[in-house]
Amino acid sequence: METDLDEIELDLFIEAMRRRHGYDLGQYARASLKRRVQGLVRQHGLDHIGALTARVLRDTAFLPQVVEGLSVPVSEMFRDPFVFSALRTQVFPTLASYPSINIWQAGCAHGEEVYSLAILLEEAGLYERCQIYATDFSDAALARAREGIFPAREARAASLRYQQAGGGMTLADYYHARYDLVKLDAALRRNVVFANHNLATDGVFCEAHLILCRNVLIYFNNALQNRALALFADSLVRGGFLCLGTKENLSTAPVAGNFAAVDRAARIFRAMRPT
Repeated sequence: METDLDEIELDLFIEAMRRRHGYDLGQYARASLKRRVQGLVRQHGLDHIGALTARVLRDTAFLPQVVEGLSVPVSEMFRDPFVFSALRTQVFPTLASYPSINIWQAGCAHGEEVYSLAILLEEAGLYERCQIYATDFSDAALARAREGIFPAREARAASLRYQQAGGGMTLADYYHARYDLVKLDAALRRNVVFANHNLATDGVFCEAHLILCRNVLIYFNNALQNRALALFADSLVRGGFLCLGTKENLSTAPVAGNFAAVDRAARIFRAMRPT
């Protein structure tokens, strides 16, 4: 009965977030969402999910903390370096043929991948032609991404991944270290726009030549995955590229026929819309 009560309370929390604040969590992967909601209950010293729901309904100032707790900002610079190497060698040469380049980083979390991409674009001589739109549904995550400040303890491993991705300099050339933090060069943000966008409810964000949405779809159920993939298909120019997480794919999605695989291991696909 206790388990049943937890499930009922989770349903009521989802309904409260949708009706009170417009956040549709109903199509997020249930087990993952439940873990994050229970984490919020513990973090704020509450007794049960019902108490969290009551506070969400009554305390609008509490919402940003809830949204931040529900997001999954787990990333690192040059995560899966072979993916960034594949982007550099298999995608950048095509992007170079465009006079201007729009890139959408969906689910940017704290911005590690945004800055990683900006560095490689800079080294490829493409960054001046680029506009990167970095979106997330958490304003707190976006605020941290704008800062470009990360723990110094992560720098050594990030530097190794940067080299493995084919970086042409040293990662230290792009940040300033102070105490136990590193701050990335502000010039890396000059062509980045950080904005709130919810893949569960919002529409096309921009017309893009490249979309990266890595390790986000794994937290969605099939219906929401298909919605997001359809959104990406509608957003890409013909011949544009989509890069997913290494545990994600689109082979069973309704829009699968609109894409051709460029690098299956790196989960890079190209939009090939029928004429």
